[in-house]
Amino acid sequence: MTELLKTWLTQGPAGQQLISFNHHDIVTGSLFATQVYHLHQRLQARPEKRWLLACDSSDLFAVGLCAALLSGKQIILPANTQPGTLSELTQEFDAIVSDRPLCEGKIWLELKKELSLPHSPWPQMAEGDEFGELLLFTSGSSGQPKAVRKRLQQLDAEVSVLEQTFAAHLPHCSVIATVSHQHIYGLLFKILWPLAASRPFLSDLVEYPETLSYYTALFPNLCLISSPAQLSRLPDALEHERQLHTPSLIFSSGGPLSLEAAQGVKRCYGSLPIEVYGSTETGGIGYRRQQSSDTPWQAFAPMDLSNDSDGALLLRSPYLEDDGQYRCEDKVRLLGEGQFCLEGRLDRIVKIEEKRLSLVQMETLLNAHPWVTQSHLVLLENPRVQLGAAVELSAAGKAQLEAEGKLSINNALKAHLLSQFERVTLPRRWRYPQQLPLNAQGKLLKNDILELFDHD
Repeated sequence: MTELLKTWLTQGPAGQQLISFNHHDIVTGSLFATQVYHLHQRLQARPEKRWLLACDSSDLFAVGLCAALLSGKQIILPANTQPGTLSELTQEFDAIVSDRPLCEGKIWLELKKELSLPHSPWPQMAEGDEFGELLLFTSGSSGQPKAVRKRLQQLDAEVSVLEQTFAAHLPHCSVIATVSHQHIYGLLFKILWPLAASRPFLSDLVEYPETLSYYTALFPNLCLISSPAQLSRLPDALEHERQLHTPSLIFSSGGPLSLEAAQGVKRCYGSLPIEVYGSTETGGIGYRRQQSSDTPWQAFAPMDLSNDSDGALLLRSPYLEDDGQYRCEDKVRLLGEGQFCLEGRLDRIVKIEEKRLSLVQMETLLNAHPWVTQSHLVLLENPRVQLGAAVELSAAGKAQLEAEGKLSINNALKAHLLSQFERVTLPRRWRYPQQLPLNAQGKLLKNDILELFDHD
């Protein structure tokens, strides 16, 4: 397997290579190398090993990422920068590289675009030096943030396979994304793969359909990195009309894309998005273009798939940290020749707006509120995917409900959850039964809880 990413990181970009762009600015290889060199010097001078990296701008994030990898540092990528999330992780990092202050009491190196720095070459690693590694934190089934280590070797394996699989469809493409680079999908598809394959990327996040249309009109060859939630809203925003300017390739990952959304994107852009199935732990496992609801997934070439006794997917992959077999909590049906169908989750990790969420973790935080005795979260799929919260209130909570009403309780519990969770992941529908329905063994009656949400 080629070492596409390692080779690029070792040599650095060509001086005239276009690294990134937005509507008013570009970053050339020469400027990027200078920025990486000077941050690398500052990191080398610091004894701290574990650096949290967070930045909204993708070009500055890439500077921080490359400088830290070349410095042999461990790079901590949090799921988000909510105060509660960073507080939970405070023992996991020693210092911060970011575009804004995030934590008091930690060394902070600021990421900012400095055009007056003296021109400098790409940093060179001494013989025997090792690249840094990444540590991503994602929702574990126990409710505690789960650390997932990614060495350069694993990331390189995936970048190389992506290039081998899809390069023929990406002639001189520029890359734009509606997803964050702080998570594994955006990190790989928007930052690492474009850098290693010398494709420029948009430094901003595309948040509006008008922005997407602006860039598709501007660039004849464009690769769009998006998500199911965003793609499902796109046909309405484009009024379901065939677009004159279209991306060469569209990727979707982070959760299931409905057949309706896939076909809607095809009506507007003329081709189906390529869905990528995987996780933070595994990287990409398979891909498909959804012709029908039962279109199977095709495993990427190096994947070795089998089933556990309960149908769970067992995986061997060069993207994993070791050569052992990894159990995924997805039930799959294997079809042969690397093809498979997904048949649901076996744990309580869900995706809301493509953000991975532990229902256990959110319930634990809810139950810590003085107004709550017990709570249970359910994933509702109609009329759209959203969370429902069934909450048994304490005496204090019932008194508040009686005095101030349901909206007051909803708002207080949402504010409580915002200490650890992003707003888009919060429950949209709330129910306050006198008691959560239990059977004789004290176990929750899941169907009875779902029935609480049958009527608004």
